[in-house]
Amino acid sequence: MALDEVGTVPWTIKGELILNCNCTVFCPCVVSLGKHPPTEGHCQAWSGIRIDEGQYGDADLSGLNVGLFLEIPGNMGRGNWKAAAFIDDRASEEAYAGLVNIFSGAARGSTGLFGMLVGEFLGAEREQVVFETEGNERRLMVGKKIQGAVVPVEGKDGKDIVVTNTEYWMGPDITVAQATKGRVRAFGRVWDFEGRSAEICQIDWKGPR
Repeated sequence: MALDEVGTVPWTIKGELILNCNCTVFCPCVVSLGKHPPTEGHCQAWSGIRIDEGQYGDADLSGLNVGLFLEIPGNMGRGNWKAAAFIDDRASEEAYAGLVNIFSGAARGSTGLFGMLVGEFLGAEREQVVFETEGNERRLMVGKKIQGAVVPVEGKDGKDIVVTNTEYWMGPDITVAQATKGRVRAFGRVWDFEGRSAEICQIDWKGPR
C-alpha cells in the first residue's frame, strides 16, 4: 500500500474492548473526557480488543484480537501518550498492516485521536493474543507480556453498572468493571493492577471519517 493511501482506506471494527488501568476507583476520564486527572495523577493501562467483524480495505479483520499498552503522564486530553500495539499473530500481512494503521491513529476515524495524543508510538509486535470470555469474566493474554482479566461491577438486582450516553471515544456505553488480574511485563515496565479500575465497552468503530 502506498504511503499516500494511509488515512484514506475505509475500515470498520465491531466487537468488544476491555481496559484495566491504575486508577483506584472507576476511571474519571470516562465522564470528564480527559479533563480530570487519573486518580494517581498519571495513567498506566492495558487493553484488549476482540474483533467480531472488521475490515481494512480488502483485508478481513474478523476473528482477530489486539492488545494495547498505554502510558499517559497526566490528563488524558493533554496528550504526550506512549502507546504500543500487540497484533494477533494469525493476522495476514494486509490485516497486520491495517491494524497497525488503525491503532497508531494513521487510519483516522474512530482511533484518529491516537495520532494527535500519542507522542511516542513504541511500535507494534506480532504476538499470540488470546481474548476469552467465561461467564462474565473477560480475559486477555498477550504472550508473557499481558495477563489480564476483568469482571463487571454488580449494581442493583445483580445487573451490571453501566455509564450510558457518554461522548467517550471508545463508545457511548461503558460497563464499570474491576480487574481480577492485571499483570504487564513489557517495555521495561512491571505493573500489577489487580483490584483496580476496569472498563468493558462494545465498540463500533470506523474510518477514515
